[in-house]
Amino acid sequence: MYSDLLITKQRFPSPNPNIELHIVTYTCNGLKIKGLLAEPKQEGRYDGFLYLRGGIKNVGMVRPGRIVQFASEGFVVMAPFYRGNQGGEGNEDFAGEDRYDALAALQLLYTHPKVDKERVHVFGFSRGGVMALFTSILEPRIRSLALWGGVTDMVLTYEERKDLRRMMKRVIGGTPQKYPERYKWRTPLYEAEQIEAPVLLIHGRRDENVSVEHAYRLEKRLKELGKSVTTWYFDQFTHYFPPAHNRQTVKRLTEWMKNQ
Repeated sequence: MYSDLLITKQRFPSPNPNIELHIVTYTCNGLKIKGLLAEPKQEGRYDGFLYLRGGIKNVGMVRPGRIVQFASEGFVVMAPFYRGNQGGEGNEDFAGEDRYDALAALQLLYTHPKVDKERVHVFGFSRGGVMALFTSILEPRIRSLALWGGVTDMVLTYEERKDLRRMMKRVIGGTPQKYPERYKWRTPLYEAEQIEAPVLLIHGRRDENVSVEHAYRLEKRLKELGKSVTTWYFDQFTHYFPPAHNRQTVKRLTEWMKNQ
């Protein structure tokens, strides 16, 4: 075992003959967490890529095809399912304690024999945006940080997504009016000064799941702090990009990471 955190590693069918997939079980705060690990079969040193999914529970679950897509660009990719999912222990709590599941998954990349430890990147999609931001706040070594349609402000999510309010009240314990400190604790904007890595923000301006305002707020905060931030805003796209543009953007963003 290459890391004290890794408990088991089981082969999983891969849609690409050049990429190996494994379901891994690792430990975080005394819990067994599950995740998906993708690595190029060819020997060599690769950049590490932490993929932080969106959604909660079975909504927005990690898709093997998506993970392999990033691994095919020359990365070892680790994608945690977060606690309480796919047989993992504990309960997912929407960027609460489960942020440490992302941090522990990142450590698996740092100890992976094929990963260049100087070049580990973090990527967050949708709700994975806050997870990615907290990971970069907690681990200053990361090389770059990319958010795609990423959540940056939990109160804004509560205000915008009426369909998520019941879940948020249940998981977080109440409304932002009643427990402002719980929402603030889950909002990385307040700790942005601790982000050291260059940041890339990708967002569709027609996104109704996570409004582009999330990206604007983070961009403004990072610029105020004198941090490195690159923005790719798309007037015509929603939360989901059409397949051809999606592939093109994956290629562009992985090239951006490799240039950091």
